[in-house]
Amino acid sequence: AAAARAMASFAATQAVPLAPSALRRARSAGKPRVARAVRAMAAPKTGEPVVDGYTTMFPAPPVPRRAGVIMHPTSLPGSYGIGDLGAEAYAFVDWLAEAKMQIWQVLPLVPPGRPIPGVREDYWSPYSGRDAHCGNTLMISLPELVKDGLLESNELPHPYNMRGDVDFNAVAEKNEPVIAKAANNLLALPDSHELKAAFLAWRSRPEIEVWLKEAALFDAICKTPELLGKDWWDWPTELRTRDAAALDAKRASSTASIDEFCATQFLFDKQWLAIKKYANDKGVALVGDMPIYVGGHSADVWANQSLFLLNGECKPSAVAGVPPDAFSEDGQLWGNPLYDWPAHEAEGYRWWAGRLGRALELHDEVRIDHFRAFAAYYSVPADAKTAKTGSWMVGPGESFFKGIAKALGGAPIVAEDLGVITTDVVALREAIDAPGMVVLQFAWGDDERSPHLLHNHYENSFCYPGTHDNETSQGWYENQDEKTKLKLANYAGISDAEGAAWGFIRMGMSSVSKACVFTMQDVMGLGNEARMNTPGVADGNWAWRIGAPGVFASATGEAKRLAALAERYQRVASTGPQAPKKAEAAAEPAAAAPAPHGPRGWR
Repeated sequence: AAAARAMASFAATQAVPLAPSALRRARSAGKPRVARAVRAMAAPKTGEPVVDGYTTMFPAPPVPRRAGVIMHPTSLPGSYGIGDLGAEAYAFVDWLAEAKMQIWQVLPLVPPGRPIPGVREDYWSPYSGRDAHCGNTLMISLPELVKDGLLESNELPHPYNMRGDVDFNAVAEKNEPVIAKAANNLLALPDSHELKAAFLAWRSRPEIEVWLKEAALFDAICKTPELLGKDWWDWPTELRTRDAAALDAKRASSTASIDEFCATQFLFDKQWLAIKKYANDKGVALVGDMPIYVGGHSADVWANQSLFLLNGECKPSAVAGVPPDAFSEDGQLWGNPLYDWPAHEAEGYRWWAGRLGRALELHDEVRIDHFRAFAAYYSVPADAKTAKTGSWMVGPGESFFKGIAKALGGAPIVAEDLGVITTDVVALREAIDAPGMVVLQFAWGDDERSPHLLHNHYENSFCYPGTHDNETSQGWYENQDEKTKLKLANYAGISDAEGAAWGFIRMGMSSVSKACVFTMQDVMGLGNEARMNTPGVADGNWAWRIGAPGVFASATGEAKRLAALAERYQRVASTGPQAPKKAEAAAEPAAAAPAPHGPRGWR
């Protein structure tokens, strides 16, 4: 760090351009950005005239500041038991634009984990999906299918549960047959029909086909009556070990099921990408969420067995988790199979490149959950009952990101670097110039050097009052002792008059972090009755919804309040659809200037 600071100081004085990697290290050291040189040349000596163009060598402009809201699409209003990708999603984007919010962050869009009879009856976690590439088709808007001519309006169910929490079992029971009918109506269209032609073109794209055909076959096998509820490693040997003749036979006998699966995934893609375009046109970027691990019973592991640590019976030989800490004396046993990292490296991270490529088709940026596992990951024997017997193993480190950059040309990610964060994790995040995370709820313990305290934040980060895994800010505040509440009042002016949720939003807006993101529950000032997830509890999560259709029209007060804070703390766009016209015009000359630090790369 000292060397980086010295290099930055020398370059600023002598007007010598600094290499991008050294520039990133200088920024991390907390020093001002290096002045941009007009051209590379030998530095003049003391007492000699300065270089030509000296008076135009200004510091680089500040990094644009943004704010946004995290809300999963299932939490949107909807007339059919769940938030969907229809009119209310567009209304939410309009509301975000009105609030001067430039980010809509979502949870994983993958098909959620489903109940296992006799084991768990209510699961539906988007962090335990059956395929890392597929979309959650329960989000498909039924009215949009009518608009596409795939259904008649009288074929829709009567509206139900328009304002309550999601009952996923009821939604699956009532909506899935209707969505399946629309998918089969799509398949029945002539190939020359515009919608059918779009489906066929989508299905044949190499980057889609590579995962879609495996996911569809996996789904067909899972639906075999005698295999219902069984993990794939308990399937008959020829299916478990992917005997080519057995798989061909299964494909041939399951054509209708496979085609329906593919058509349903296309309908999800069509609706989601339309919303993405609408959001982008309104100046709103979609930030996705990618769990670092995939589910064991998934098409990903079944179709790529050589890339995971499996034993001779195709079962995981070691699984993911985290060690014991102050919150859990047994640690957390997640159960996901671990990657065989040398195997991934040997194939040039092909599978990961495809996974990230798919994520960046559906989103503009992606948060990678449990980023620290790229530096070192916690490995637990598969037969362990708790995570106590696990051990730390060296992760792929920077070579992984170099491999991905080679395949994708770089990818905008956010590093979820919470939990046990050692120096190697920080070094890796800084090496790839990825923003990390700070969470305001974590700041009020006894550690005065906590990175989550407002005055310890750093620019290349995303600031959150709390995440989907935490209590709402109001609920958290109500559960604090008087000592903590007094500290919050003295430090941040948190008061009952303002409300804890909006006090935390104000703190996030004022942070030096280049982005701040708030849960919609905090924007609405809700308590823990609106909590999205309680880690370690399998049942009753992920169900919260904001209200009935039309709720965003009644939330203009919250939008104006957010917009005012965004303007106060310079989190309003200076260019693009949300920029004030005067600001847009003033920014045009600067936009035409060459980028001061070369390609954007990781951000």
